[in-house]
Amino acid sequence: MTRIAIVGGAGRMGQILARGLGALDDMDVVALIDPHEPAELYGAQYRADLESVEPIVVDVVVDFSVAVNVVHSARWCAAHKVALVVGTTGLGANHRAELAAAGERTGVVVAANFAIGAVLAERFAAWAAPYFERAEVIELHHDTKADAPSGTAIAAAHAIAAARREAGRGPITDTTTTWTLENARGADAGDGVRVHSVRLPGLVAHQEILFGGPGEGLLVRHDAYDRASFVPGVALAIRTMNRDAGLVEGLAALLS
Repeated sequence: MTRIAIVGGAGRMGQILARGLGALDDMDVVALIDPHEPAELYGAQYRADLESVEPIVVDVVVDFSVAVNVVHSARWCAAHKVALVVGTTGLGANHRAELAAAGERTGVVVAANFAIGAVLAERFAAWAAPYFERAEVIELHHDTKADAPSGTAIAAAHAIAAARREAGRGPITDTTTTWTLENARGADAGDGVRVHSVRLPGLVAHQEILFGGPGEGLLVRHDAYDRASFVPGVALAIRTMNRDAGLVEGLAALLS
């Protein structure tokens, strides 16, 4: 039985993870960590911070909170040799440096998206990338998402660019010459792969990867209709990660 503490346990994703992971036969959610007391505990104990948790009762910390908390989670897990799974978005270079340092002492998995379908969509896109002249990414999320573009979209764009480079394809050149509205063509995520962000109420997490070539197009789309879609991916990370040491970036590395 794997014992889990969830940082951000009072948030929407934290509550979904507490319910979903706690329902699995091989997992036990023992603590929900959050400055605010969760609406539901799902059999776990509430703690305001990780410092009030006994490390001996936790095998894995799952952090779906805010970027500033990730540093504390990484340091606490490294100090106590507790594995860490991070789904928090909006991470900067300093946060990733802390995760890399923690990975020298314990197992760490950090992913922009834990929906298995989204990870597979990125893989499909990388396969397709060398065969088309152009590629663009449109990501659509709920209107309360703080960061743009999404980490999933950035990861997909980078995978497309890397696949094109490996195949000997050069950067994509934007043929637009007149900008009626500034930034109307989105953001260049690298090698000319454009990313566009949409924020609307009613959405959860959706992404379209569009490819174009002479006389044809290809659309790779993934839809997460409910945040429960992330639970199987988090469970996969917990079950397959090396908990002793090492940093794994992206759920794709854990898919066979």
